[in-house]
Amino acid sequence: MELFDGLKFNIVRKNIRIVFPEGTEPRIIGAVVRLQAEELIQPVLLGNPEEIKEVAKKRGFNVDNIEIIDPNNYEAAQEMIQSLVDRRKGKVTIEQATEMIKDENYFGTMLTYMGKVDGLVSGAIHSTSDTVRPALQIIKTKPGVSRTSGAFIMLRGRDNEKYLFSDCAINVNPNAQELAEIAVESAKTAELFGIEPKVAMLSFSTKGSARAEEATKVAEATKIAQELAPHYEIDGELQFDAAYVASVGQQKAPNSNVAGQATVFVFPELQSGNIGYKIAQRFGNFEAIGPILQGLNKPISDLSRGCNEEDVYKLAIITATQSLMNE
Repeated sequence: MELFDGLKFNIVRKNIRIVFPEGTEPRIIGAVVRLQAEELIQPVLLGNPEEIKEVAKKRGFNVDNIEIIDPNNYEAAQEMIQSLVDRRKGKVTIEQATEMIKDENYFGTMLTYMGKVDGLVSGAIHSTSDTVRPALQIIKTKPGVSRTSGAFIMLRGRDNEKYLFSDCAINVNPNAQELAEIAVESAKTAELFGIEPKVAMLSFSTKGSARAEEATKVAEATKIAQELAPHYEIDGELQFDAAYVASVGQQKAPNSNVAGQATVFVFPELQSGNIGYKIAQRFGNFEAIGPILQGLNKPISDLSRGCNEEDVYKLAIITATQSLMNE
């Protein structure tokens, strides 16, 4: 089955609740109406109900059967405020928490933290930091993971050619330990989406062919990742052609179990990751789905502000799929 056919099969009628803080955004409303009609999730829109209904009406959408929560008139607001104070452990006062939950992203993140919903999708009209900051403060990373990271599923062609690129969204210059954690979380993400993880730790060097601190970092990260998750196939440092092309991999790294057959590509820092996925997207005609935030205790997903309705629809399906890992 196509990737999304399989994902939809896994979540349909599971009553997975996903909150959308940007409830008045037409792209969000259109995707949410479709998701509910197909019984893929139970969406929750945040915002003033009358404003949401007015936007929906102008666009020809019917949201009568979709749950809408108005953060300014939430019956469990005091419970949420106290929960936020407790979670921040003295870093936030009652007064500060009261102000914080007026922000729709903080409000939606608290709904997720409290188990009122299973995940969150935001970012259509907010920056990545607006979406990620509440998640890092409240949801936090899993044990053994020091930082969250952002992966893209790269899809191309009718034969469902698919790979995972990471980290292309969050960490500017991770150290060896952080890069190793990103590699392990990326392998887990790949498995979740039906990609057999063969993880290439990318560099401009293959197995010591160049001497530089940047290449040494990747080699160290590879060793750490292999120790953290010996059940995964992880190798590096590898140049991209050695990781992707079988003949080059055989020539440059003949003893590698990843070279020439990699499915998960871990970039050494954000510049190369961000540039790399966009080159694949624009020159290689890959569809880039994401970023998928990895390493958090509950799924929080960040849309691009340039997203369309289809992007919202697909990322919501991915977020619902991630929530199954927490069951």
